[in-house]
Amino acid sequence: MNVNVNDIKNGMTIMVDGFPCVVQEFSHVKPGKGAAFVKMKLKNLKTGSITEVSFNSGTKVDKAHITKSPMQYLYDSGDNYVFMNTSSYEQLEIPKDTLGDDIKFLKENLEILIDFYEGEIIGITLPEKIEFEVIETEPAVKGNTTNNAMKDAKLETGYTVKVPLFIETGEKIIISTKDGKYSSRA
Repeated sequence: MNVNVNDIKNGMTIMVDGFPCVVQEFSHVKPGKGAAFVKMKLKNLKTGSITEVSFNSGTKVDKAHITKSPMQYLYDSGDNYVFMNTSSYEQLEIPKDTLGDDIKFLKENLEILIDFYEGEIIGITLPEKIEFEVIETEPAVKGNTTNNAMKDAKLETGYTVKVPLFIETGEKIIISTKDGKYSSRA
């Protein structure tokens, strides 16, 4: 199915040079001279590389048909991560390099979507926000009241994130998976 580049939105998947790509950012550019064009920042779903491309306004591109299957993260077995289909209870192993940076957000029993392109696993879709327990952080220093002062906190997955000074070890916090930053207390 073709889609006009003027109708593209963030998060859409399109085919570029034979690869499925997700649109991360786009902008319509209308220069003083010449024809308008659309500039896009794309993430290649097979290689993980990010590129910027431009298309003339009105150009048609093919839409990539990505299927998403709900799964639950079970555990990691060294170089592979094991997921279970929540309806058929089938287990699926995904290599660590296919998951990329998303592994820092994986915790047992987390519900995610696995993305398939033509039967091949190309990645996962995480929930927008995930609750984690802080397993290690320094105590707040009395008198350190600098505006927006932050400190490091190690989460149950081993990922380290900056949190406000009032967060203590053992607290549950919400992390945004889009930027990997602290969002709020749970």
